[in-house]
Amino acid sequence: MTVDELLKQLVDIDSVNPSLVPGAAGEREIADFVASWASQAGLAVEVLEGTPGRPSVIVRTTRGGPGRRLMLCGHLDTVGFGDSTESSVDGDRLYGRGAYDMKAGLAAALIACRDANVDSLAGEVVVACVADEEYASLGVQEVLSVLSADAAIVCEPTESTIAVAHKGFVWTEIEVVGKAAHGSRPHLGVDAIMRTGPVLVALDRLNQALRGRQHPRLGPGTLHASLITGGREESTVPDRCVLTVERRTLPGESVADIERDVAELLASCRAEDPSLAAQSRTTMSREPFETADDSPIVSVLAEVSGAEITGVSYWADSAFISAAGIPTVLFGPSGDGAHAAVEWVSISDTIRCADTLTAAALRFCR
Repeated sequence: MTVDELLKQLVDIDSVNPSLVPGAAGEREIADFVASWASQAGLAVEVLEGTPGRPSVIVRTTRGGPGRRLMLCGHLDTVGFGDSTESSVDGDRLYGRGAYDMKAGLAAALIACRDANVDSLAGEVVVACVADEEYASLGVQEVLSVLSADAAIVCEPTESTIAVAHKGFVWTEIEVVGKAAHGSRPHLGVDAIMRTGPVLVALDRLNQALRGRQHPRLGPGTLHASLITGGREESTVPDRCVLTVERRTLPGESVADIERDVAELLASCRAEDPSLAAQSRTTMSREPFETADDSPIVSVLAEVSGAEITGVSYWADSAFISAAGIPTVLFGPSGDGAHAAVEWVSISDTIRCADTLTAAALRFCR
């Protein structure tokens, strides 16, 4: 089976994440397919299912020697369907939900594992086919509890560049408390939504200030106001306003750093308005990641691909793998439409990606 044939079959399997779309198919069918395909290809298979209904699959080479282990990683799940529920081909483009993000990378990794499964392989190639990357990353965390490696390549789409860094993120909820009153008697209340205005202005100033620190491959950290809710009805002074802010973080920035920034921002707002009642809490966070350019996996991948070394703007499971002490890069084919209505991936790039991963595996696993 060729990589484009495998890719088409993977895209045609509905694997929408049920944590994003209640009642969605999840990873069961695609995990069963991957396990069956890998077994027929002469590879070893292990299925993990710490969370019922959310399986991940570990695929391993069965030949080779006791050398270094390379982990290739791709996720099984997708976000909800866009305009296309089945794959279609137009020239070099294969369309369908998950084609770009990231069943093309997954297909390339599986083909590379199969093609590197030769007696001359000095080590081991493992493909971590993980569940739930699009929501809570349950799969990669479960895999890392039972598996380590000397290096990892996460096959997210990188436009055929070698990505050695990406940002993390912190979600912060800021609650501003007011006092409800009838709209005809506003002097008896405190308008929580109005009181949130200076907080938004201060957040915008902070976002501008973040531009002063530039990462060479990722640019500055950023923030944006994601959600805002408040009020009860048109004729009532609102007694509560809740603002959710996402802060994209650079390597070296911690959750504690972001919490300190928010605390200082609210303190400055209170200095201007001592009656401001506001509090904040972190609701979710994911770490940024960065791997040194001279890491062996970066050098090997650069040698076999000739690709540029870059950073990517999105967060990926690579952060968990790197945090487990495994030198990690991202490398995957080009395309467009991740999480968009129309999604496609380059077929020729997917073929080149599989060839590159095979060559990298044979060279690294020595």
